Amino acid sequence: MLKTKTKRIAMVLVIMMLSIRVTHWGVLRRLRYSTKQNLQPVPFKAPSSKRIKGTQVRASTSQKNRELEMLPPLKDTPPAEREELFIQKLRQCCVLFDFATDPLSDLKWKEVKRTALHEMVEFVTQNKGVLSEAIYPETVNMFAVNLFRTLPPSSNPNGAEFDPEEDEPTLEAAWPHLQLVYELFLRVLEASDFQPNIAKHYIDQKFVLSLLELFDSEDPRERDLLKTTLHRIYGKFLGLRAFIRKQINNVFYRFIYETEHHNGIAELLEILGSIINGFALPLKEEHKVFLLRVLMPLHKVKSLSVYHPQLAYCVVQFLEKDPSLTQPVIRSLLKYWPKTHSPKEVMFLNELEEILDVIEPAEFQKVMDPLFKQLAKCVSSPHFQVAERALYYWNNEYVMSLVAENATEILPMMFPSLYRNSKSHWNKTIHGLIYNALKLFMEMNQKLFDECTQQYKQERQKERERQHQRDELWNRVENMATQNPGYDIILAQNLSMVNLSNSPEQDEDLTLEILEKETQEHTELWERRYVREAT
Repeated sequence: MLKTKTKRIAMVLVIMMLSIRVTHWGVLRRLRYSTKQNLQPVPFKAPSSKRIKGTQVRASTSQKNRELEMLPPLKDTPPAEREELFIQKLRQCCVLFDFATDPLSDLKWKEVKRTALHEMVEFVTQNKGVLSEAIYPETVNMFAVNLFRTLPPSSNPNGAEFDPEEDEPTLEAAWPHLQLVYELFLRVLEASDFQPNIAKHYIDQKFVLSLLELFDSEDPRERDLLKTTLHRIYGKFLGLRAFIRKQINNVFYRFIYETEHHNGIAELLEILGSIINGFALPLKEEHKVFLLRVLMPLHKVKSLSVYHPQLAYCVVQFLEKDPSLTQPVIRSLLKYWPKTHSPKEVMFLNELEEILDVIEPAEFQKVMDPLFKQLAKCVSSPHFQVAERALYYWNNEYVMSLVAENATEILPMMFPSLYRNSKSHWNKTIHGLIYNALKLFMEMNQKLFDECTQQYKQERQKERERQHQRDELWNRVENMATQNPGYDIILAQNLSMVNLSNSPEQDEDLTLEILEKETQEHTELWERRYVREAT
């Protein structure tokens, strides 16, 4: 009885051990097969025709997924099979490679992708009817996978002014592929059979937002292609135009009032220059608000030199469209006029002359008073480039014609500054330019010029009398001070008493002969200096 019971217990134990081993083997078997399945490439799922994400979809980076197959050329494929092959190549180009940390890895597969992209660019350029409905989502998805990415931290986080001659931009390591992706997308947008009604399901607001984020790239090559891409989208998709303008405004607002750092302001302004040129007349109120509240405040940012030519072009485009905006624009420009930044002041003078080139005579009369008061300050600037740039206005025929029509108001404002600096400015080149300006004023209105001369002399005489009174007062104070026992000690410590004068001590009568002589002398001096520099 006991033996029978012992045998039964032993059999139960054996069965339990076998069961455990079978279960363990089954678990290992399932784990092994599931691991194999996970290592296999995930089949590509085409994006839905209803929507496509505007964020970057990162492709798998496993070794097997990077081993791309060299597909047959499109031109050697029967027409009925080209669409499927084109889609296969687009999906193949969704695989991403490492160019930054390990540029020598996967060279073979990188070349396969580059070849496929180059072939598709040429195929779309040279053939018509390539863009079937199934190709639109695949093309947009390939563009998003390759380009919509997180940009690396800025190499210039403090927003210091970029110097193109000394500062080297940070270039994108994966540019051999990115350039071809941009070019393929542009060829698709520019294709004669491109249908915006189909593409609008995939190129939507999220797509535009992701595209705008890339404008902060430090690579100027990428920003240049982005500029062309966004401009093509603006032209093709009418429903996105207002949204694009609004989002560009938001980029500018953030740049002006928050970060003061963005790499793509010049490119965005260049796009806006073309957009403004196409505005219908009369201008909408939102466009006027954009000019005065977005474009004009861009003048106060310290990195103005990076994008100023594009900004000035946009401002001038607005004034050509609507001359009535001239007065608020010039007053805004004078409001932001730099006080201590001379190179920036030269930029303002350049822009102001561009505005004067397109100004209407009636609008000129509204702004000439504050305008020439500022020019008088610039002529008196100790920074010779500022004074020189202001005096170059007298070489502009259209500006001088406007001045001649309003000489009775302008000459009295400019004469004191011109006369005072004709002798006292430290730079001899400025003397010659001032003599030229005075000569032009004299030829415009000799009588008025003589009146201004006499008035200036009277003011100088009154100034001397006031100075004489101040000197007498200080002499009395000094006489009282000499009675102080510590006067000699204090005087020894303050021997650097300098009498500064910004005006010529002798007020000479200016005649046309004197001005012509002075102008000729300075012209000859200038020519001799340039000859020496050239040799």
